[in-house]
Amino acid sequence: MKIAVNTRLLLKDKMDGIGLFTYESFKKMVVAHPEIEFIFIFDRTPDPTFIFAKNITAKVISPQARHPWLYMVWYQISLKRLLNKIKPDLFVATDGMIPLNCKTNTLAVIHDLNFEHHPEHLPKLLRNYYCKYFPKFAHQATRIATVSAFSKQDICKTYQIDESKIDVVYNGPNENFVPLTTNEQTKIKEQYTDGYDYFLFVGTLHPRKNLINLFKAFEQFKTTTKSPKKLLIVGRKMWWTPEIENTLNNLLVKNDIIFAGRISEQELYKITASAYALTYVPIFEGFGIPLVEAMSCGTPVISSNITSMPEVVGDAGILVNPFSVDEIANAMVRMNDEHCLRGKLSEKSLVQAQKFSWQKTADLLWESIQKTVEK
Repeated sequence: MKIAVNTRLLLKDKMDGIGLFTYESFKKMVVAHPEIEFIFIFDRTPDPTFIFAKNITAKVISPQARHPWLYMVWYQISLKRLLNKIKPDLFVATDGMIPLNCKTNTLAVIHDLNFEHHPEHLPKLLRNYYCKYFPKFAHQATRIATVSAFSKQDICKTYQIDESKIDVVYNGPNENFVPLTTNEQTKIKEQYTDGYDYFLFVGTLHPRKNLINLFKAFEQFKTTTKSPKKLLIVGRKMWWTPEIENTLNNLLVKNDIIFAGRISEQELYKITASAYALTYVPIFEGFGIPLVEAMSCGTPVISSNITSMPEVVGDAGILVNPFSVDEIANAMVRMNDEHCLRGKLSEKSLVQAQKFSWQKTADLLWESIQKTVEK
């Protein structure tokens, strides 16, 4: 069997959610199935480390698809031409985008529909492209995989897709996310926050991640408790807005918010395991990989009580209304003051995290692939 895969988001040291999903699941899948010929399709010369096994052939097609106008050329012309030439049994669209009116069986991995519910958070051209074409991708795909039961129901309802067409394939944490010793945690805190405990946010710095309310809640927490704790922000400023910048500059506790930028994976493991708690309160999430990464370290989490996050966190964290600064701040106060609660949540986090792994992701995705090929 010949399986073609969109791997254009496998970018060395630059992978976010979709890239991680692609990397972790197919790294395991290609090794588990040496009898399958995998064709990885890139839009630029790939790093050699992404060719995981001998049963992978890399194909590079142009142009580099980094803009909605170029998406049209890459997906609807270059990719369609390649698929017609190599004639795979299946094309796996890891970002949900497929060549329309293509004869190849397609499995579209649609991670979430945040652009349908919060279009204001995307640039106009990208928003228009997603809202116009994703309904078509969803209907024309042979089968769909998504990363949570919430996203499955959202796709069904928003695009009127029969639920029998959609498989849930959860994300997972890298196996290096494990608890650290107290001495190791102390070293990390000395390196990043001058030795102080810190709340942690990990993710792209984007309006959807609700940084404005997180900043305001942190200031309220500091005012209420007089705590010396810091807020450590890890991630790149992908869509950093003037409103976020103004909110930050007007905070009295601005100097207690530390921006680490994008960091290496090895550092991320340590920073996550050394955090006092993860404060991750987006207004929309298809899954939320930082949640399972933190829980795998035994790091307690504060997260949102909407979309997929209750499904991922279960009873292992404090869930809050992300639109309420007071609720976020009160959760931080509770985490600070109620030491028994924090200990219990840490224990529950380790248990909840066992429900997720990239090996389970690879296995579930393989099951979805088999269903698609058998259509």
